[in-house]
Amino acid sequence: MIARLALIASVVFPISALAAEIAVAPGALAAALERAQDGDVLRLAPGDYAGPVVIDRPVTLEGKGDAHIDAGGTGSVITVTAPDVTLRGLILTGSGDSHETIDSGIQLTKTATRAVVEDNVLTGNLYGIDIHGARDALVRRNVVEGSQDRAMNRRGNGIYVWNAPGAEVSGNKIRWGRDGIFVNSSKKNRFLNNEFRDLRFGVHYMYADDSEVSGNLSVGNHLGYAVMFSTRVRVTDNVSDGDRDHGVMLNYANRSEITGNRVTGGAKKCAFLYNSHKNIFTGNSFEGCEIGLHFTAGSDRNEITGNAFVGNRTQVKYVSTRWDEWSVDGRGNYWSDFAAYDLDGNGIADTPYRPNDSMDRVLWTQPAAKLLLGSPAVQLVRWSQSAFPALLPGGVIDSHPLMRPEEGS
Repeated sequence: MIARLALIASVVFPISALAAEIAVAPGALAAALERAQDGDVLRLAPGDYAGPVVIDRPVTLEGKGDAHIDAGGTGSVITVTAPDVTLRGLILTGSGDSHETIDSGIQLTKTATRAVVEDNVLTGNLYGIDIHGARDALVRRNVVEGSQDRAMNRRGNGIYVWNAPGAEVSGNKIRWGRDGIFVNSSKKNRFLNNEFRDLRFGVHYMYADDSEVSGNLSVGNHLGYAVMFSTRVRVTDNVSDGDRDHGVMLNYANRSEITGNRVTGGAKKCAFLYNSHKNIFTGNSFEGCEIGLHFTAGSDRNEITGNAFVGNRTQVKYVSTRWDEWSVDGRGNYWSDFAAYDLDGNGIADTPYRPNDSMDRVLWTQPAAKLLLGSPAVQLVRWSQSAFPALLPGGVIDSHPLMRPEEGS
C-alpha cells in the first residue's frame, strides 16, 4: 500500500515539482552543489565565487547579473556533465589558456544534453562557450568577450560547436576572440540574430550540414559568414557591414541557399564563391565592395538571380571560356552600372548585361595595365566588344537584367 501511494505521488507530483530553491552565499557554492538534488535551483547572491565548477546533476545555477565566478586561470570556469542543466545570469572569468583542453567560460560535454545557457556575461576566457558534443543545447542572449592579449589566430572562439546536433545559438553578442561561432563536424544547428564584432570570422562552418544562419549582424570583422565543406546550409537575412575581406564566402559548399543578405561597407569581396555547386543566390544586396562577387574554381550550376549589385568597383570577377547565365525564368539581377532601357515597361532591360570584358582579364593578371585604361586603344577595344558581343571570350551573362533592385534586396 505504501509503495502504491509513493508511485501515485510521483505521477501527480513529478520530481521537478518537488525541486528546492537554495540560496547560495559566496564561499558556499561547492557545498551547495554537493547537497543539491535533481531539479534544484541554486540562486547565487551577489559576490565572488571560486571556480572551476563542475555540475554533474540536472540543476539550475542562477545569478542576477552580479554573481561572479572566476576559475583563477585553471581549466574551464564551469563544466557541465549532466543533462538538463540551466546556467543563467552569471559573470564568468578566469579560464585557463589551453587549446588542447578547450579551456572555456562554459564547457558543455557530450552528456550535457538539453543544456540552457542564457543571459550570462563571459569575459576574457580563452573560449567563451564550448558546446562539445552536447545535443539540443540552447545558448541565448549571452555577452561573450574574448581575450585581447594574444594574436587573433591564437585566441579561442566565442562559441565553439563540435558534433552537437540540434544546437541553437541566438541573440548573443560576441566580440574579440578568434571566430564568433566556429562549427566543426556538426549538423542541424541554428544560429539566429547574433552580433559579431572585431573577430576573424563572424560565423565559420566546417563540415556542418543542414543548418541555418539567419538574421545575424557582422561588423568590422575580417570575414562575415564563411561556409566551407558543407551542404544544405541556409544563410538568410544577415548583414555584413564593414567586414574587411569578404562578406559571404562559400568554399566547397553545395546545395545551399544564400538569400536576403546585405553586404556593405567596402569589403574586398562582397561574396566569394570557390568550387561550390548547385547553390541558390537570390535577393542579396552586394554594395560598395572592391568586387561584388568573385566566382571561380569551377563553381557550376548555381542560380544567381534577383540580387542587387550596387556601386562595386568591379561588379563580378569571373574567368571562363564559356558563358555562365545569371538569370532564371526571365529574371536576372540589378546592376547599378548598366545603362539599360526598358521599352515595354516590364521591369526587365531589353538587352543583356555582361559585367566583364577581355580588358578586365588583362587587368586581373597584369595590374600595371591600369595605367593604360584611359588610352584610345583600350577604349576602342572596349567599344568594339560592347558593339559586337561575339568578340567577348565568355564569362557571366545576365540575359534579363532588372531595371531596379527588388524589394528586400
